[in-house]
Amino acid sequence: MPDAPVLGTQRTVALEQSAFGARFNGQLVHESVRAELAARRRGTASTKTRGNVRGGGSKPWRQKGTGRARAGSSRSPLWIGGGTVFGPQPRNYTFKVNRKERRAALRSALSVHAERGSLAVLDVEPFGGPPSTKRAAELLGDWAAGGSVLVLLTEEQAPVALSFRNLARVSVLPAGEAGIADLVGASRVVASEAALRELTARASGAGAEEEV
Repeated sequence: MPDAPVLGTQRTVALEQSAFGARFNGQLVHESVRAELAARRRGTASTKTRGNVRGGGSKPWRQKGTGRARAGSSRSPLWIGGGTVFGPQPRNYTFKVNRKERRAALRSALSVHAERGSLAVLDVEPFGGPPSTKRAAELLGDWAAGGSVLVLLTEEQAPVALSFRNLARVSVLPAGEAGIADLVGASRVVASEAALRELTARASGAGAEEEV
């Protein structure tokens, strides 16, 4: 059974084999990350075609005799201030990934961190008082090794996040909102024991999970 060290102590926490000992499935992880990143896109980019821009109601000049090229409208894409050809329009980028596939991808991402030793447990007791960024930086210390760190907490542990949120290359998220893209994009993951239980429940399907 895999385990994870508790930062700042000599003890370890046992990890569930079903959630942290799965075989890596790159295809499912790739599809899930694509779906999450696509769902984050706003899709509000909009351009005006020649039918939407202002002006161009009459022919700029007569067809012949001016020495200039023929022109029928100032809305032409060739003109400054004219319409845009094949420009972006508002659209929805989301696509569906099945719930079981997302859970399998989550297990893959968690198992990779557990196998690499890049998953650690955070003892939240020392952060019960006033926020201390210095204490958080000392706790991560050499273990973070200069890479990006994802800190996962529960909703009730929101005050603990105040100690970590100002550290460079450290992101803090609720365990219920952390996506596969967040886990894959982090060099190291630190989670409280309560957050670890939430992740285990999500990976095993015990917790309710929204559609992407």
